[in-house]
Amino acid sequence: MTHEKRVRLKLLATPAVLIVVVASALCFGHYPIKLPVLMEAFFSSASVSNEVKVVLWDIRFPRIMAAILCGAALSVAGAAYQGMFKNPLVSPDILGVSSGAGLGASLAIFLNSSMLVVQLYAFAGGLATVGIVCFVSRFARYHSPVLSMVLSGIAVGALVSAGVSLFKILSDPYTQLMSITFWLMGGLNSIVAQDLYSVAPVVVLGLLPLFLLRWRMNLLSLDDEEAQALGVNVRWTRLIFIVCATLITASVVSISGIIGWVGLVVPHIARLWIGPDFSKLLPAALFIGAAFLVLTDLVARTIAPIEIPLGIITAFVGAPFFIALLIQGGERK
Repeated sequence: MTHEKRVRLKLLATPAVLIVVVASALCFGHYPIKLPVLMEAFFSSASVSNEVKVVLWDIRFPRIMAAILCGAALSVAGAAYQGMFKNPLVSPDILGVSSGAGLGASLAIFLNSSMLVVQLYAFAGGLATVGIVCFVSRFARYHSPVLSMVLSGIAVGALVSAGVSLFKILSDPYTQLMSITFWLMGGLNSIVAQDLYSVAPVVVLGLLPLFLLRWRMNLLSLDDEEAQALGVNVRWTRLIFIVCATLITASVVSISGIIGWVGLVVPHIARLWIGPDFSKLLPAALFIGAAFLVLTDLVARTIAPIEIPLGIITAFVGAPFFIALLIQGGERK
């Protein structure tokens, strides 16, 4: 079997893995549902009890769809950022998206706003922070625009994180502080179908240009002069990727809170599985990221009597995996 055929088979296997993980997540939980009952619920719901319908359609299904949406978006954004900045240590929050969304959400919670307003503030905060980073990077006196943007993101992200800490100190320790803390740790326990209806179109809008222009990411991995010699407008292409990756990240973070490590680790898993070709890496990262977060959410809601925030689970899984990658990379050198 040729290398190209093996890559295609691996690429086709990723949706199959997602389907298996989704079926498992629908069946397992504190209210277990057997697989035959699950099949009946999909094809002949009249014979299924009301309890199963409520658990399946009102609780688990919206939550699993949200996990698919968030995992896919964060992973695709991570792959785009890593390719665009030519740095495997880059994640979707490198430009301050997550910290900006955290600041917006913290402000809304501090003002005792509704969940919808919290989501809107988080979305606006993420986009505004990236806008500030891009504005500051234009005045940075570095030869490399990529380095200017990364350093600006670190500086602005630190400033925004200080703002989040300020709101945590000023908030009511019995109500607001708890809400801010849990939001910052990430989770899907409060997701409803309406959240998906509002966020999914924005995510699709951001994903579409990334997929249509994914072949250009291979050219952006070259030096800017070489990419321009091959006919690529490096500045505008990089701007499109930044805007789209930021848009989808801010969208999903606004409903899930800050879920770390997904955008950093999953692109590495996809790269090990499918190779560095971005045209194939992007869809692989999408499916693997979706499966990863669905599985992580399943662990978060079943491993203990109380639900564990997703950010804690992803850190426990992502950090050791990334350390192993660093050690293996050092041995190869």
